[in-house]
Order: sequence, then structure tokens, then C-alpha cells
Amino acid sequence: MRPTAITLDCADPLELAAFYSRATGLPLDPRSTADFAALEPGDGIALAFQRVDGYRPPRWPGQEVPQQIHLDFAVGDPDTAQAELLALGATAPAGQPNAERWRVLLDPAGHPFCLVRG
Repeated sequence: MRPTAITLDCADPLELAAFYSRATGLPLDPRSTADFAALEPGDGIALAFQRVDGYRPPRWPGQEVPQQIHLDFAVGDPDTAQAELLALGATAPAGQPNAERWRVLLDPAGHPFCLVRG
């Protein structure tokens, strides 16, 4: 057995796929639909997005709606990467727990993800 995809719940799969496509440079799988979208991973793990009726975004850092999963992305310069991702539609929550080691951002659907130097 080997992992093939990580799938995030959301209200709008195509919108969230477009954000991550711009952020990572991975192309949208042409079979994507309004209910399920994926980014083509090349030889890696696909990043996919599925529509969930009544989707409620996680509330980070609180746990009223737990994050359930988060993604980590290695970047050369966290300051530059953060600025680029904010311009693409990410948000930076208040209260960064360890900004020298990683940055927590929220994607347009509210999922937290981290930028780590590497």
C-alpha cells in the first residue's frame, strides 16, 4: 500500500484547487469537477479537494471546529513565501506560535497550513 492523495473537505473544490495550484505550481487535473478537484502531482502525492454540503472551516488556533489536518510546505524564504501566499488569498491568523521556525497561514477555505524553512 502507498499513499496517493491527501483530500481536503471544502465548499468549493475548484476555487480551493485554483489557490493551491497558484501556490505550488501544480496543474489542475483536467478531470476535476465542481464536486471534486485535484492537482496533478507528477510523481508525488496528489492534493485533492471535495465538496461537503454545510462545510464549516476549522477555527485555528481554537478547537471549536478542529483543524483535523494541516499541510506543511518547505520554502526557501518564509517572509517571501508568506507575502506571495497572502497575495493569492491566504490569511495569517494572529498568534504565531513559533514564527522563527514556521508560519501558520489559512487557505481560502480556512484550513491551516505551515511554511517551514527548507
